[in-house]
Amino acid sequence: MMAFIGTLPGAISQGLIWGIMAIGVYITYRILDIADLTVDGSFCTGGAVFVVLFGTGVNIWAALLAALIAGMAAGLATGLLHTACGIPAILAGILTQLGLWSINLAIMGMKANVAVNVTNPENLNRLLVSLRFVQDVAKGTRPITRHPVFVVGLFTAALIAVLYWFFGTELGASLRATGANQNMARAQGINTEFGKVLGLMLSNGLVALSGALLAQYQSFADASMGRGAIVIGLAAVIIGQVLFSRVFRNFALKLLAVSIGSIIYYVVMQAVVSLSGIDTNYLKLISAVIVAVFLAIPYWKSHYFSKSVRKGGKLHA
Repeated sequence: MMAFIGTLPGAISQGLIWGIMAIGVYITYRILDIADLTVDGSFCTGGAVFVVLFGTGVNIWAALLAALIAGMAAGLATGLLHTACGIPAILAGILTQLGLWSINLAIMGMKANVAVNVTNPENLNRLLVSLRFVQDVAKGTRPITRHPVFVVGLFTAALIAVLYWFFGTELGASLRATGANQNMARAQGINTEFGKVLGLMLSNGLVALSGALLAQYQSFADASMGRGAIVIGLAAVIIGQVLFSRVFRNFALKLLAVSIGSIIYYVVMQAVVSLSGIDTNYLKLISAVIVAVFLAIPYWKSHYFSKSVRKGGKLHA
């Protein structure tokens, strides 16, 4: 139990980082109603771009911005394959993801794993989110304001605020209308094809930004770091929806629910691994089971719980 408690700060930090990726998945999966598999590739793209640029001395914010732009470029490729070439969205995402595997390796110099260059003292001081900060806070040698949970929490809050503002604008509202009812959106003069491309760009930009933050957190980028990202993203979206759908009605709160869902996912994963001592090689299987359970909960509630309530009402009558 103590080992699990000791891992909670790290699990929460990773949950917040992956929560940004999950918000990107929410944009395509819930708002645009598109199943986008690009994220498994664009997540790594963000990490690779950040590590390479930051390692050469580029400013940390410039490196994060470059990762965001690289992810948007990946989303643009998927969007054009879907809208301009008529390829189904799910297949367009698979094609982009496949191509990104080679592109990511090229970015990292044909290496499967590239570490963040921390030999430069200036780079080391600017590495805001690092495992070392967790140790320093625990020892009391570094203020809590530099703790990964605090830093990424503020980052997530700022991001949710920006997205809440954006989706309240005319352009953001057109994206939401495109996902809600394309025919009605077209009748209102909305360019739905442009909306899909923009939504995919925004989504994958956030996914790549999350990948950059994770690479910063773990101090390296790996060619396979995005493998299974879509599963984690969907898990966070579904968990957040199942637990908070009746409480969080506001759009900003729905985005917050996705981030919280990601934290819960990682805490549950960490609890299973720490308390059961299960082999970490089964993590993917555990992930699939967790996602399946949360996906099934709404179905069980509507088909079994609601029926029992109705039956109970009839019997009572």
